[in-house]
Amino acid sequence: MARVVVALGGNALLRRGELVSASTQRDNIRCAAQALAQLMADGHQLVVTHGNGPQVGLLALMGEQAGKGAFPLDVLGAETEGMIGYVLQQELDNAYAGPAQFATLLTQVEVDPRDAAFSVPSKPVGPIYTEGDARRLADQRGWAIAPDGNAWRRVVASPRPVRILEIEVIRLLMAQAVTVICAGGGGIPVAQRSDGTYVGVEAVIDKDYASGLLAAELRADAFLMLTDVSAVFTDWGTPAQRALGDVSPQALAALDFAAGSMDPKVEAACDFVNRTGGLAGIGALADASAILTGKAGTRVSADKS
Repeated sequence: MARVVVALGGNALLRRGELVSASTQRDNIRCAAQALAQLMADGHQLVVTHGNGPQVGLLALMGEQAGKGAFPLDVLGAETEGMIGYVLQQELDNAYAGPAQFATLLTQVEVDPRDAAFSVPSKPVGPIYTEGDARRLADQRGWAIAPDGNAWRRVVASPRPVRILEIEVIRLLMAQAVTVICAGGGGIPVAQRSDGTYVGVEAVIDKDYASGLLAAELRADAFLMLTDVSAVFTDWGTPAQRALGDVSPQALAALDFAAGSMDPKVEAACDFVNRTGGLAGIGALADASAILTGKAGTRVSADKS
């Protein structure tokens, strides 16, 4: 039995262009749960993480529209961990035929308040806008905005994760054969004060970096990042694009990938492999089992050229 950390990309919750709604989210999570249930049926022990960008953005807008002001991002992160984790836990329980226990854990992830990311917001959250609407909202609400494909979105600080505060709790649950859903949206960002206490910070941690740290801390055998593309491609979006199959961290480090989309996945994969010697996989949600058996996706390992 392999211990596998699975990071579900945004497509597991909301596909580009879809409205953020409870029914759409559940339909997509139901499909994700079926793929995860197959991994469990194959005999693997899972720890599951997920994205939360659209949901955080929606909750922030709802707070503002209610005239009460938006909650800070750490609180919104906690809300979405519970909201998404509940549906994912329920659909996993429904999809898996064998005996199993599932638990969703609110997960605090420590960041360094001196991280340079706080002065350069880069993490997209919330819905997509036209450039005109995005600039208007930025002026009204003091947002930082940036292009996201052909659209525009709000961007916030995305510091690197330093430590997962609940790591021992996760280990205890895993020792009891519990499938743990944790570190949703990269975890709840917190910083340690000079007196040793913790406080939430206004940021969103990249899910792939946090999931990679989690996988390394758990000494996972494999770390899967499941998204809406079938593999990592060189020359993406050009006639020369080519899918990568088995590849080493050194080979990937020599290539350039899109910042904010594939680049964090590649970095997280390489870091995990270099730290643990395990296997990292990037590919489509439907190919989860095939990635582990070497039949699909991009597979990063130390012994591949």
